[in-house]
Formats: sequence, C-alpha cells, structure tokens
Amino acid sequence: MRTHARRWMATGGAAAIAAGLTTGGLVTSGLTTGDQDVTGGDRGGSSRTAKNVVLIVGDGLSIAAREAIRLSTVGKDGETAMDSLRYAGWTHTDSLDPEEAVTDSAAAATAFATGVRSYNGAVSVDVDGNPVRTLLEHAKSLRKSTGVVTTAQVTDATPAAFGAHVPDRGDQTEIAGQLIEESRPDVILGGGEDWWYPAGDEGAYPDDPADPRPEVSRSDQGNLVERAQASGYAYVTTADELAATRAPRILGLFANEEMFEQAPEGQGDEYAPVVPLVDMTRKALDVLSRDRQGFFLMVEEEGVDEMSHANNAALTLEAGQALDDTVAVVHAFAKRHPGTLVVVVGDHETGGLAIENVDADDESGDPASTSPEVLQSLEDGPFPVAGTDLQFTIDWTTSGHTGGATPLTAEGPSAERLARSQPNTDVFVVLRDAMGGRR
Repeated sequence: MRTHARRWMATGGAAAIAAGLTTGGLVTSGLTTGDQDVTGGDRGGSSRTAKNVVLIVGDGLSIAAREAIRLSTVGKDGETAMDSLRYAGWTHTDSLDPEEAVTDSAAAATAFATGVRSYNGAVSVDVDGNPVRTLLEHAKSLRKSTGVVTTAQVTDATPAAFGAHVPDRGDQTEIAGQLIEESRPDVILGGGEDWWYPAGDEGAYPDDPADPRPEVSRSDQGNLVERAQASGYAYVTTADELAATRAPRILGLFANEEMFEQAPEGQGDEYAPVVPLVDMTRKALDVLSRDRQGFFLMVEEEGVDEMSHANNAALTLEAGQALDDTVAVVHAFAKRHPGTLVVVVGDHETGGLAIENVDADDESGDPASTSPEVLQSLEDGPFPVAGTDLQFTIDWTTSGHTGGATPLTAEGPSAERLARSQPNTDVFVVLRDAMGGRR
C-alpha cells in the first residue's frame, strides 16, 4: 500500500467511506459528484442526450501506439476503426499524486470515472479519501443498465474505478464485493477469478503457484462467486457458457488474473484470451441494449499496457488490433442504434514507444545491454507496413509509464465537445452531461 494510502486509512478514511462523508462539492448518496474539481468541461458543444454511452479505454494507448497499430494492420493509406470516429482530441494525464509526476491507471481511471484528479492508486476516492460518484453510478440513477468489460481482472484499476471506492487499488477482494453488492453492474466480464475465491478453492482455472507472479485464490471475504450467484448473477467461465446464457445479469471470469501472459518476447508471453474482447463486448451490448432506458458500458483492453510494460512490441500490436476490432463492433452498433455515444481514449502512455525506420546501425535491442528493471529490450521488429514492402521498428525508452497526453476519438451525441485539448477529467463531464446525468 502506498504511504499516502496508509496515512489516509490511519486518519479515519475507511470510516469516511462508510459514513459517506465529504469535504466539499455536492453530495448525492454520500458521494461527491466531482463538479468541484473539473474545469473547462462546459465549453460549447451540444445538449443532445445520449441514450447509450460506450467508453472504450486502451490502457497504455499513446498516439504512437495507435499509429503503430494503424501501420501494421491497414497501412499508410488505411484507417483503423479508432480513427474512423468523427471527432478527435487529446487528454492530459497528470494525476494529483504527491510523490510521482506520472499517473498510474487507477488515478487515470478515477479521472475518467468521476471527474476528480486523485493520487496514484486511488480508486474513485479523492485525495482526502472521500468516495466520488462515478459515471456508472450516474447511469444507474438514470435507470440505465450498466456493464464493465476488460481483458484485465474485473477488479483491476480501470474497471474498479467505475464500480468501487477504495483508497488502494490493490484491495481487489473488497472491490469485487462492492461490484456485486453495491454498484452491481448488469454485466461484469473479464479475468481475475483468484480474487473471488478463498485460498484452497481453485475455481474454474487451476491455481499455479509456480507462475512468476503466483496465481492463487486469495479472497479474504469467502466465496464471492457464490455470493454473486445468490444475489442474482449468472456465473459463466467459458466462451460457450457466455454465448449460451440469456441472463439479464452476468458475471463472467475467464482467467486467474489477466486474460493473457505479459512477458518479454520468448519468455512465456501470450495474447490469447479465452473469450476475445470483441466477443465479450458483443455479449455486453446484446444484454444491455434490452433496456429501454439505455445503458453505460466501459470496455478496456489491458494488453496494450501490459505488453508495453514488458517492451513486447509484437503482442502490443496484437492487443491493439483486438482493441480496434472491438471498436469496429461498437461503432457498427452505434450506427444501428442512433443516440449512442462512443468514446475511445488512452489512460496514459506506457513504454515510451517510438516508431522508427529499420536501421542496422541503431540500437541492438539486446536486453543484456541495459538494466532489466528499466528496459526489457531496446528495439523490436522489424514489422511490415501493411500493403507495402516497407518495414518499421519499435523502440522503447522505459518499461514504465510516461507523462504524455493520450489520443481520444469520439462519435455520437455531444462527441464534438471532446474534439480539443482537455484534462482527462473532462471525459467524465461530457459523458455525464450526454447521459443527462448532471445534478
């Protein structure tokens, strides 16, 4: 746990959540709305209401990563589904962390979900530890259906920020409990079953203590899958079970942890989700679109971030293609269902990814040439530019996050309000207003 998270707990932050206490801003159901921390969100734009909102987060997705995905999949003259959306802008990513200049996924997702900048590791609490109302909670107050879909653990930072409030992103069992007992999204699909089962109960995916990052059941709140089922969720663990269910409320867990194996090339790396992101998203759209009031859905591709952390360009591109395929499905849905707002955005940049010409005199790419704690490799490739005889390489500067702004594209009601430079908190403002959820 980070030091400021420990300080927050020591000064009664947990009691503040329980009591719904806040230090400022409007209060609804014990949660601040986030209005007090947002600037610039109301500049111009349309007042049209979006019946449906789909927010697609490419974790770690920079402009360079989007361009590398474009070059490798559709080439210089092609257009990805992400780039085909009508409006484009970018978001600044800095958090309010007192110790680090660059955001993590939890603070970035909290900004998207609540309109409030917070410290790294915070899950929809402000810097004082007060819970802040999320887009998913706004949608529920408008009687809309809701869902979260991810290739990470469903309790990981990004999905957690839309459906839970904890001072430390590592408290994933508490996040799981809040998902099924408090925010209750109608659809919860992704990985991370280890956080739902107590030690000794392997669930559908056998524990693997020999994994470099041990994959073992670790719930400290008992069997949360059984509690989910008792509260009305249909539980599925395979692609066939997901396809077959007609339940209006679904919990699907398809891996011990993430739905892939992040590692440098040739060291156990694999991107092969048991259920592809595009199929999970199709199912979520099918279930949620039954609601006449509309829905809010958050979709995350985690692989871009994790593979960039491992400086694994080949699987960064593969995860990016899976993301773009998913955007294409959502975009097609939006065209069939007018009144759907689609937003695609990166939460931060990972790896310092750069696209370069192939050059034999450039860096060797030998992982031994640098500290493995800083870089896994200097250069990956070459990769073909689709439709040409050209190739490019991908160079890395770090195995961590960087502070660059991230690209955003959008289409649908109020999408034009995002076609600018903006703080990441403005994503919350525009989406909340588009749903008609401003209070």
